[in-house]
Amino acid sequence: METRQLGTQGLQVSAQGLGCMGMSEFYGALNDAEATATIHRALELGVTFFDTADMYGPFTNERLVGAALAGRRDRVVIATKFGNQRNDDGTWIGINGRPEYVKSACDASLQRLGIDVIDLYYQHRVDPNTPIEETVGAMAELVEAGKVRYLGLSEAAPATIRRAHAVHPISALQTEYSLWSRDPEAEILPTTRELGIGFVAYSPLGRGALTGAIRKLDDLEETDFRRNNPRFKGGNLERNLEMIAVLEAVAAEKGLTPSQIALAWVSAQGTDIVTIPGTKRVRYVEQNVAAQAIELSHADIERLAEAFPVGATQGDRYPDMSRVNL
Repeated sequence: METRQLGTQGLQVSAQGLGCMGMSEFYGALNDAEATATIHRALELGVTFFDTADMYGPFTNERLVGAALAGRRDRVVIATKFGNQRNDDGTWIGINGRPEYVKSACDASLQRLGIDVIDLYYQHRVDPNTPIEETVGAMAELVEAGKVRYLGLSEAAPATIRRAHAVHPISALQTEYSLWSRDPEAEILPTTRELGIGFVAYSPLGRGALTGAIRKLDDLEETDFRRNNPRFKGGNLERNLEMIAVLEAVAAEKGLTPSQIALAWVSAQGTDIVTIPGTKRVRYVEQNVAAQAIELSHADIERLAEAFPVGATQGDRYPDMSRVNL
């Protein structure tokens, strides 16, 4: 597994990480034993970068990840997030970036993960009611206290990224990026590259749509949060599948899976980009990691880009877009 650098502060991670969110919530039925086996298999295959957040579960995903990586701490980079505040029963409280909350959230995450220091600590969503300078200032104090090594933001707008970076170096920005979510190319990626900030692409498989396995809404379990996602509803999925047909054709020509081609495309967009495809099954992590060995030709990359033009995907990324790109 190739390694890539996130930011200019020294953070090195595997070129592909593992998104652990779906192991504890959002994507249907759960199986902690299979999820743990998936984490262990990813580590065997060279994945060193594991992504979680306090709100996943809520709170249970950090415990799962921490337990699965216990005894392997020196081999991994653990990233977690704060800011999407929920109650124990899962009800939504709101976005919280207040300095006092930043510190208490960090302490709680350290305890759940069972570690002494978080490698990469993200603000999960920007709090519109708290100046970013105050939030990042509190995060910087966590670095000074030895509780956090590197800082990150998620779904932040270019102006916010600049303001945050002026307070303390930001090592990584995590934002959705895939063939059907190419919006970061316009302003966000140019901003992170100008500032020397690494880019972590979450949902690089379009929440599973780019695997080709989802043909209709009923393919998703009743408890799957994608059933409420605009891109999977109201005829949007059918129109989006027309683009996905090109991806499937490229994959068939090469004897690979659509998901492998989709991951290879994102990875080919720059050595400052790290993908974190999420899965809770061993067979899929094996398939995803194999994508890192794929070298797409310039013609392949352009063909896919033309099939998935910026803004062509039908439907918003979330039912409520007010919490992103702030």
